[in-house]
Amino acid sequence: MTETCPHAPAYPFGPVSRLDLHPRYLELARTEPVTRVHMPYGGEAWLLTGYEEIKQFLADPRFSSYAATTPDTGRVTPLPLRPGNLLTMDPPDHSRIRKIVAHAFVPSRVARLTDRMREVVAAEIDAMVEAGPSADLVERLAIPLPVRMIAELFGIPYEERYAFRKYSDVFVATSAHTQEEIDEARDGLEDYLKSLIELRRREPQEDLVSVLIEAVDGERLSDMEAVRTGIGILMAGHETSLSMISNVCFLLLQQRELYEELCAHPERIDAAIEEMLRIVPLRSVGSFPRRATEDVEIGGVLIRTGDTVIFQRAAGDRDERVFDDPETIRFDRGRNPHLGFGHGMHYCLGSALARSELRVVLEGLTDRLPTLRLAVPAEDVPWKPGLIARAPEALRVDW
Repeated sequence: MTETCPHAPAYPFGPVSRLDLHPRYLELARTEPVTRVHMPYGGEAWLLTGYEEIKQFLADPRFSSYAATTPDTGRVTPLPLRPGNLLTMDPPDHSRIRKIVAHAFVPSRVARLTDRMREVVAAEIDAMVEAGPSADLVERLAIPLPVRMIAELFGIPYEERYAFRKYSDVFVATSAHTQEEIDEARDGLEDYLKSLIELRRREPQEDLVSVLIEAVDGERLSDMEAVRTGIGILMAGHETSLSMISNVCFLLLQQRELYEELCAHPERIDAAIEEMLRIVPLRSVGSFPRRATEDVEIGGVLIRTGDTVIFQRAAGDRDERVFDDPETIRFDRGRNPHLGFGHGMHYCLGSALARSELRVVLEGLTDRLPTLRLAVPAEDVPWKPGLIARAPEALRVDW
């Protein structure tokens, strides 16, 4: 039985504002990096905000993702994640499926997709320039690029993107949609993946869906695992990427001297990407939860069997015990061991693809549009409300 703490503060700590990180996170990282909080759904949890505490947690197999799929798990979303995908699996199932899916992200495939990215970004920037000196970067780049890449990874014609895009924001809602709407979106995505698998059985291709089918036929993957693993990659592969591209563009144009630095020094783009991965608090709230399968001590605090644990990665990546001058964005930061793609067994499989998308976008924009700037004051940029990932709803720019 999980113990309750009568003085646990309500979580989240306050409304999400653009890319601002609530000051309570950094205060906790300094004074109480393992603290008890009361979650909006499912009861209480331990919140980790210190870098070393988060890293230890992520590497410890005694914290189970599968155990956190039960309704009584403390969480920030109206419904727990469904079992059967990589995010909700533990070894040995997680190791088995990760090995299968890794074939979709081998360097040769990422290299081919990167070549395709350059074509897409060049075409989108051409269209922007032709249409006039004002555009929405979300609509022009942040959505088309990752959606095209995930469509090609799955062998989905780009024209069919609305078949899965219409479920995306609902699927990742914290407060923007009801439980019923979220359940309908999950069912809709499962039905879509099932139909895609049936189609690919009739018409095989060299894509991720065919890899999943081959694993099912070889009895290395169940039908449900194939569908839910596909959904997990589909969502992470485009929703997270489009949010990150939007956020990076906003941040560079909000602090425009950073954009000017990349225009003048394109060789710093890779370092800039790592710094953006460190500094951008992509998640509006804490991580997906895990539960302790036995008593574990982190940061001098005893976490008991059954306790739920979440973390705020962005707080850990601003931990002054690890990063010098952590609040300042620096492209000359030599050592940058950020946790932007996680750590341990759940380290992001698509990290190379995500880095390539950011690199191609920044190379294209800084080369072609060195005068790019926000068309509205930063405080007037609209943001998507009530979702797990932060992202501008639109990003109007001039040049």
